[in-house]
Amino acid sequence: MKKSDSSHALQTRIVHPEEDVTPGFESFAAPVTRASTVVFPDLKSVRALDWRNDAQWRYGLHATPTSSMLTQRLAVIEGGEYALLQPSGLSAISNVYFGLLKAGDDVLIPDNVYSPNRDHGDWLARDFGLTARYYDPMIGAGIAELIRPETKLIWLEAPGSVTMEVPDVRAITAAARARNVVTAIDNTWSAGLAFKPFEHDIDISVQALTKYQSGGSDVLMGATITRDRELHLKLKAARMRLGIGVSPDDCSFVLRGLPSMKARFETHDRTALALATWLKSRGEIAAMLHPAFADCPGHEFYKRDFTGAGGLFSVVFDGRYSPAQIDTFCESLELFSLGWSWGGAHSLAMPYDIASMRTEASWPHRGTLVRFYIGLEDEADLRADLERALATLEGGASVRGPQD
Repeated sequence: MKKSDSSHALQTRIVHPEEDVTPGFESFAAPVTRASTVVFPDLKSVRALDWRNDAQWRYGLHATPTSSMLTQRLAVIEGGEYALLQPSGLSAISNVYFGLLKAGDDVLIPDNVYSPNRDHGDWLARDFGLTARYYDPMIGAGIAELIRPETKLIWLEAPGSVTMEVPDVRAITAAARARNVVTAIDNTWSAGLAFKPFEHDIDISVQALTKYQSGGSDVLMGATITRDRELHLKLKAARMRLGIGVSPDDCSFVLRGLPSMKARFETHDRTALALATWLKSRGEIAAMLHPAFADCPGHEFYKRDFTGAGGLFSVVFDGRYSPAQIDTFCESLELFSLGWSWGGAHSLAMPYDIASMRTEASWPHRGTLVRFYIGLEDEADLRADLERALATLEGGASVRGPQD
């Protein structure tokens, strides 16, 4: 950048400083490079710009050194070649839709998909001329019968982020590849650590970096990752035209969380498995929906394809308890907060009415489902909190009071 000299006025010298305080400085933290304007050395450089070239700096909306550092690391974790950042996980999902589909195209979506993804499909079908159809997540190779000539995208979620069915990813991607249909998976549950999508012929992996990658429950960000350059460019073009960008400061927060992500994920996994094992033995629980358990739908695919489970699982309470009683149970928890998302240090709980969320796959359970996210609290403390709250189902304890 051109610099002023001592003959310039004070205001000019403030805008064009002379000092350079960085030579020789090094630290472990990722440097934060903020920019809207990117300064070019000459007009030849400007005229040589090509939006397809990821190595060129064009405008702060598209990339900065900080965001590029993050995309490179995410691609390595996921086993991909190219990554793009979006301001939320849902924004990453939206980028896939708008990057790949047009009016008249057909998309297949699993019946247990993340609810905002379902709403997005319905919206595009209603207002943009697409067809969005929902399929049983356990359909496996049978999905071949649903593929039409106009089918351009098949979504997967492994496992379903509320009901936890694990699909046969290999069978679905084999059917899709045989018919030249792109597959995209919401891989947020595994954080790219416990499931490697590109080893199973997935085309695009979507991550909500809001979760384990951040680890602080304080950042919203998403990513699309692929090995295919043409797909990457389609997604990049859509993101550019939609004007989607991310904050370099938020990128630095996610970069800060990545080195500890694997250790945190494994801790969440151990504690969650211990608590799930205990809950499964309780009479109040009718079904344990955790892929590591043999009676969870798709357990055999979990054993084949996954190396861990993290901190998220669900339970179905016995049908003798009313939804109001389950609400009381959730509200009486002290260490589990009521909230969505996961990946942070704090444990969470949330009840769901699953029957109202599905259209294709039957739901076999009568009781209310509660999804738990197990944070980084002590296992014994979380168990005691759950046990005390379970007592409210039989009228043996009161909900949390002002003294708590």
